[in-house]
Amino acid sequence: MAEQFDLVVVGGGPGGYVAAIRASQLKMKVALVEREHLGGICLNWGCIPTKALLRASEINHLLHSLDQYGFAADNVRYDFAKVVKRSRQVASQLSSGVKGLLKKHKVTVFDGSGKLAGPGKLSVTGKDGKPVADIAAKHIILATGARARVIPGIEPDGKLIWSYREALQPDIMPKKLVVIGSGAIGSEFASFYLNMGAEVTLIEVMDRILPVEDAEVSAFVQKSFTKQGMKVITGARVQGVRKTADGIVAVVEAGNKVQEIAADRLISAVGIVGNVENLGLEGTKVKVERTHIVTDEYGRTGEAGVYAIGDLTGAPWLAHKASHEGIITVEAIAGLHPHAMDVSNIPGCTYCRPQVASVGLTEARAKEAGHEVRVGRFPFIGNGKAIALGEPEGFVKTVFDAKTGALLGAHMVGPEVTEMIQGYTIARTLETTEAELMHTVFPHPTVSEAMHESVLDAYGRVIHI
Repeated sequence: MAEQFDLVVVGGGPGGYVAAIRASQLKMKVALVEREHLGGICLNWGCIPTKALLRASEINHLLHSLDQYGFAADNVRYDFAKVVKRSRQVASQLSSGVKGLLKKHKVTVFDGSGKLAGPGKLSVTGKDGKPVADIAAKHIILATGARARVIPGIEPDGKLIWSYREALQPDIMPKKLVVIGSGAIGSEFASFYLNMGAEVTLIEVMDRILPVEDAEVSAFVQKSFTKQGMKVITGARVQGVRKTADGIVAVVEAGNKVQEIAADRLISAVGIVGNVENLGLEGTKVKVERTHIVTDEYGRTGEAGVYAIGDLTGAPWLAHKASHEGIITVEAIAGLHPHAMDVSNIPGCTYCRPQVASVGLTEARAKEAGHEVRVGRFPFIGNGKAIALGEPEGFVKTVFDAKTGALLGAHMVGPEVTEMIQGYTIARTLETTEAELMHTVFPHPTVSEAMHESVLDAYGRVIHI
């Protein structure tokens, strides 16, 4: 006989485990089904371990820049195996933490893969293919995430052609590396390996890197990458990859010219596809478009009692979006009438060097939407704290509606901007206008003062530049 729950969540990533915990807080009897790692891809193979690696590369860069701070050190070196080991330990620690949180909130965890088995029913199968349990619940949330998209002919082989998994626990520190795709994942890996000493070539099919960001930010990052020694090729297509005994040769077409680029390893970072297979969606009213499940603003699918959240449901593919969707969906199930998700208020962060962060509309998108805009900019070279830190490169850009003063978008590139973007995110959530932002007192000396100055600049009141 099937064990009865109020809610079953399939997938223990940042969307799934947060949804399970929130449901428990609302006094539901909750089960969570996870086939591999609690915490999902983000915690185990994405957000967290990549940040641990990037921190190591920042330290390596700093150690080789000591002279500007008045220090000197001889024979600076690193143990690459230890760098990788630390990143794995960080991921493991947090995965154990999620396990403890679920236990604290009395969430029943099933190890295995979940599959719909009729209205309100779910079957759980172990890795060995044997049945683990049959579960019944009035509400089932699918939170199975996504996986890396594979380019035909450039399939990761675990040795010479890497996906994010191999890039996170590499067998060697490559001397030469090719990265295909300049979104957040590709740019972060390119930045990490560059700052660890590799010769990196970054290839992007669009006409600029970080194509979802504001064009000025993209241009600045590309210039910075190039200055650091990275080779960046935009408007390019990889026609194919030849494998050699200990490396690869990428055949790249750009500007009506074809060139061959030899490297030790290649990272493919060209997007993701939703994990919609083997969920038992056949025969249901769940609609799938381009490998992602279609939902309404509260996570509901076309099948009564079945919901979907996170990367499984499409862009933006961000952990914090998945977590918030999980809470919205659970609260809607509980009848609490939560606010629907507004994806325009979800901040995006890229942790390369320099860091990138944004929320809302780019200047181009704002104009396309029919807004008359006022734009403010403030460079970090005019910020005392940034200069004191030795990181004066970058800027803050704000886009306002000229008629209403509404903050349409904010875009930042430079030191620790991923920590600062939340200020603008809160402003947008509260529907703050330029008046409130200008009257807000920012502490001195902080890098965040540049946020204030950018607002002032949009209205001809900038002070320090």
